[in-house]
Amino acid sequence: MTTPPPPCTSRRRRGVRGGFAAATAALSSFALLAACAGPPRSGADTPGTSFALSPGTPRARGNIDSFTWAVYAEPPTLDYTVAFDYPQNTILSNVCESLMRWTPGLTTEPGLARKASNPDPTTWVYDLRLGVRFHDGKEMTADDVVFSLGRQMNPDNAAAWAQVFQNVASVEKTGPLQVTVKLKKADSQFPQYMATAAGVVASKAGVEAAGRDYGTSGGLACTGPFELGTWNKGQSIELDRFDGYWGTKAKSGTVVFRFLTDPSARTNALLSGEADGGYLIPTESYARLRNSDAGTLYFGEGLSTVNVNITDMQGPLGDIRVRRALSLALDRSGFVKAGLGGAGTVTNSLTTRAAWAESSEQTRKAAFDSLPPATQDIEKAKALIKEAGATGRTLTVATSSIGQDVSLLATAVQAAGTRIGLRIQLKTIAPNAFTALFTDPKAREGIDMFPLTYYDSITDPLDLLTNFKTGAYLNFAGFSDKAYDKLIDRATAVYHPDRRLQLEAELQKRAAEQLLWIPVAEWPTAVFLNERITGAPTTISYMYYPWAADVGAAT
Repeated sequence: MTTPPPPCTSRRRRGVRGGFAAATAALSSFALLAACAGPPRSGADTPGTSFALSPGTPRARGNIDSFTWAVYAEPPTLDYTVAFDYPQNTILSNVCESLMRWTPGLTTEPGLARKASNPDPTTWVYDLRLGVRFHDGKEMTADDVVFSLGRQMNPDNAAAWAQVFQNVASVEKTGPLQVTVKLKKADSQFPQYMATAAGVVASKAGVEAAGRDYGTSGGLACTGPFELGTWNKGQSIELDRFDGYWGTKAKSGTVVFRFLTDPSARTNALLSGEADGGYLIPTESYARLRNSDAGTLYFGEGLSTVNVNITDMQGPLGDIRVRRALSLALDRSGFVKAGLGGAGTVTNSLTTRAAWAESSEQTRKAAFDSLPPATQDIEKAKALIKEAGATGRTLTVATSSIGQDVSLLATAVQAAGTRIGLRIQLKTIAPNAFTALFTDPKAREGIDMFPLTYYDSITDPLDLLTNFKTGAYLNFAGFSDKAYDKLIDRATAVYHPDRRLQLEAELQKRAAEQLLWIPVAEWPTAVFLNERITGAPTTISYMYYPWAADVGAAT
């Protein structure tokens, strides 16, 4: 999404269901949010082979004046309507707040709305907190909410989150502190997205006063525990504690986000204390950081899966036997060890287990037990290739120096295909051009597949499974199944979690049978904290939760 790092794809674009990987704020896609190639990596640390998930880091024991955080790229803008990538959301989540809030445990709770009610399937009523103030001192009202959500729906804004609002018929003020959203039909996903950047509330007066400069200079006119301070272009962004915050005050007076695009420089900054912490740690640096006395490397739930995206089914990959053969031939364990620094889990599932948190054990069992095996079986794979008449056929895989999760997975696919009688050639794409694979069909011409890491922005498997609906943005292979589409629509309309997840279990089974993406591994969130600070969440919640407010003194 941003350059030079890889695009992070989310899910949808205006008019279609699906993800997108954006490099510019002008894209009218919401798809970028979830699918991500990850930050750039390089280096040669010997990776470890084991890891454990931590529910969190120790709570802070006191306040601090400031701390410094390493990020791999400078955001092009901090306008919440186009906050679809890691750097933007890592910063913005501490400044701008949403109607609902994603918690460190990846559940949803009230945010700027003290209550959300659903009197009928197509109505959501948000009762707002009293006395919430924007950073300019003005008090939040229902007018600000209507205005803020309206910016997401305005086609002139090319909002990254526009797809979330496609089913919205109206957003109206129904009281001084009440907003009512009318849907065209029941939509279980809409209320969940109100805990992401899609549900951010900013001051109408503040945004209008900023005009075209909103998000790039001046303030952001939001309500969070920090307000935007100094933005040193090309170097850093500072956030200052907002003492008029309605909730628990931040423990640090200032947070400095430093832009360190080189992975080695970023790792060295963490080890030297130049940066106190960071998310999105280079995978090849895991062992070096774990073995250091400078701090602690933590892993938490990431809701991320690493996959091979099938982009062309006009050739050999149009035969399901060829796709199955490649899946059977992949050395997933070898990739996890080398490509993910040993911090990952081999999977045969497109969705993470954590995404099924609200399902019953029976539903979860149905979602995972019937999936194709992830164990390597070269002889069976060879037989499938021979049966399909594909021996000696050529396939092209896109690769890039963008990161080990991309380059080493592409190499693993090449090795797998070669062993079973296919000719796999790699096409190297420059890191700053990798985004085009997500946004430009011409960029995918001549490419049969490419590595893709997808993260969910809500704790619901449907977030990923909608990518295989007819016309979905990340449905690059052009798969179309009317029965699958109808099942997506049925699941979307069900609010009861387990009943919806039962339908999603069937969706997962159908998607897995088609192997439109070949699942490879689950990838946890990584965060490094030096000995000076603690309190940051270990989960991917930091994308929409004001995590920096929890960071304080370790002793």
